[in-house]
Amino acid sequence: MPFIVVYDACVLYPAPLRDLLVRLGLSGLCQAKWTRRILDECFHGIARQRPDLKPQQLARSRQRLETAILDVHVEGYEDLIESIHGLPDVDDRHVVAAAIRCGAQVIVTSNLKDFPAPVLDRYGMEAQHPDDFVRNLIGLDEATVVQIIRTQAAILNAPPKTPADILERLHDNGLPVSAARLKQLLGV
Repeated sequence: MPFIVVYDACVLYPAPLRDLLVRLGLSGLCQAKWTRRILDECFHGIARQRPDLKPQQLARSRQRLETAILDVHVEGYEDLIESIHGLPDVDDRHVVAAAIRCGAQVIVTSNLKDFPAPVLDRYGMEAQHPDDFVRNLIGLDEATVVQIIRTQAAILNAPPKTPADILERLHDNGLPVSAARLKQLLGV
């Protein structure tokens, strides 16, 4: 059985990274989880930063995300929120509570400082930056991750994208080490 990860809102915000993380969740390398509250934060951030996107476009993107992975939603975590102590931002307690409820070993987040190791150690989990997370999955099964990048590029056709294009976007979205390794593996 694959290990369980909770994706924080910040890693679901950039579309290329969100697409990769969903595909990794579908691959069987990990079991991806999030909550509706995490998606609320994600799409609120997108709407704030991208006023050019119409509400219908955001709703369609969210609906696709909500149905992309079976059994992705964590529920029944709310009663744990108040018991989480020691995080720099109390508004992040719901992410840890969700991770506890679903038995996650990893929280994937770009905001590592918001999830200090001494707090997460109490619950048998760790926070990983998305670059470290993807790099670790490449180490587990590089062929699967390479195929995901190829598939991600093949599906994008308006305008068409190559694997090199995808990796450049991932590099720009905070995955410099993973993108460099995947460039080597893909020979691009």
